[in-house]
Amino acid sequence: MPARITKDKRVCVFQDLNVLEYRRALALQVEARNAKIRDRSLPDHLFFVQHPSVFTFGKNGGQENLIVSETFLNTRGVDTVATDRGGNITYHGLGQAVLYPVIDLTQARIGVADFVFGLEEIMGRTAKDFGVQIVRDPKNHGMWIGAKKIGSVGLSIRHGITTHGLALNVSLDLTPFSWINPCGMSGISMTSLEQVLQAAGEKKPGISMDAVQDKLVTYFCAWFHFDYQKEEMHV
Repeated sequence: MPARITKDKRVCVFQDLNVLEYRRALALQVEARNAKIRDRSLPDHLFFVQHPSVFTFGKNGGQENLIVSETFLNTRGVDTVATDRGGNITYHGLGQAVLYPVIDLTQARIGVADFVFGLEEIMGRTAKDFGVQIVRDPKNHGMWIGAKKIGSVGLSIRHGITTHGLALNVSLDLTPFSWINPCGMSGISMTSLEQVLQAAGEKKPGISMDAVQDKLVTYFCAWFHFDYQKEEMHV
């Protein structure tokens, strides 16, 4: 029997999608959101995923900030997808931790600005656990280390329910970010947890994505006061 919300408890179903193509992951979010719209007693969802290489455009556009041709991308196996999330263009690839919360903000009594702040906070806490101090920029959402961006937030909200979420660069190849103006901003560069640690002379083994997943989910549920149950995902 699926979990349901009670007066005493907010339940979040967590599902690890492993590596999944962007469009399929988005379809799962939309399916979860639509089910929640039909029946508000159903639990919220939390999806963790890594995507094969893809550029996604936000509802504010992004095509104008792609500085290579579609032919160039096709030869390198990089997809492009238009979405309804906020923001501009960004990149997803293997080695990037992506968390998609499908959360009824109205029911949970969480404001949009507070939700964005919380998503940034859990990225910051996760990075700190791996020895990297990252901070907010009051002018630009996401998380930064110096002038380099390391984590992004983008949301879509319909009927008070969120889709999309956060992306934290862990160990991915950063080269494709040089093919765009990330988030529509020229003159910025991206970094990752492993790149920062290597620059600091760290000789530790690579960061485990399972460990990153555990930190993000744990901090998410603690910050927003959820209990979660893990369900296997068959896609």
